[in-house]
Amino acid sequence: MNPKPSETPSWLTQSQNYQPSADHDAFLAKSVLSVSSALSRMRLDDGAETSLSPCAPVKLVSCLACIILVSLSRNYLFVLVMLAGVLLRAALMPRAALGRVVSTSLGAAGIALLLMLPASLLGQPQAALTMAGKALVSTGLAMETTLSTPASQLTGALSSFGVPNLVILTVDLALRSIVRLGEVALEALNALTLRSVGRNRNKQTSMGGIGGVVLIKAGEAAQATHDAMRCRGFEGDYHVARHQALRAIDWAWIILLLLLAVLFVYLQGLV
Repeated sequence: MNPKPSETPSWLTQSQNYQPSADHDAFLAKSVLSVSSALSRMRLDDGAETSLSPCAPVKLVSCLACIILVSLSRNYLFVLVMLAGVLLRAALMPRAALGRVVSTSLGAAGIALLLMLPASLLGQPQAALTMAGKALVSTGLAMETTLSTPASQLTGALSSFGVPNLVILTVDLALRSIVRLGEVALEALNALTLRSVGRNRNKQTSMGGIGGVVLIKAGEAAQATHDAMRCRGFEGDYHVARHQALRAIDWAWIILLLLLAVLFVYLQGLV
């Protein structure tokens, strides 16, 4: 017997307790964690100057020079001196920045030690310790420079070395676009996690869809940037603000760098 049009079918009035089968979401969870951790390391607002910080060009030159000296050093005592300086500078940084410096530096040292493990097994453990120490100091110097300098000043400092302004513009836009597209990928992964109900054995195939979303957003962002630059009359000249004259703190860092160079030459002569 067919129900009348005004009556509700009986199957609609019955309660249904749907219990989806348990599923493992380790793939999605690891993907979300990896993207979020990468974004946390690439935040462009981490840099914060202090009263003892030199200008960005001096800081960048000092960092590169110290890394080169550490790499060329044949006397491990110089590496230990630089390590003491890195630890002293790290002790003055905020807690979050200090944690990033320590974790990244120890990770680089661990990788170097692992790569030099065959040398240790062949009777040359000193070579492994030397490489690990140099990797630790070099990574610590790079991280401290990055975390104590705003990203805009780092890219602007490239103009002091004769880098074309268009290259600086490209690097600046690329850094900001990578962070934004990473946020889009993280939002897509979170949406996929919330909409994943029941058991699905082919979650890896959804990464293609997320990649497509990121690609579409990248095209839209590129077109929007192009239109904005045309509306503002951009003709290919990217003007970077020139740095002011060197301050007293800048000259102090330059003198310290010269003293380190003298110490490097002296310790090399003792080997």
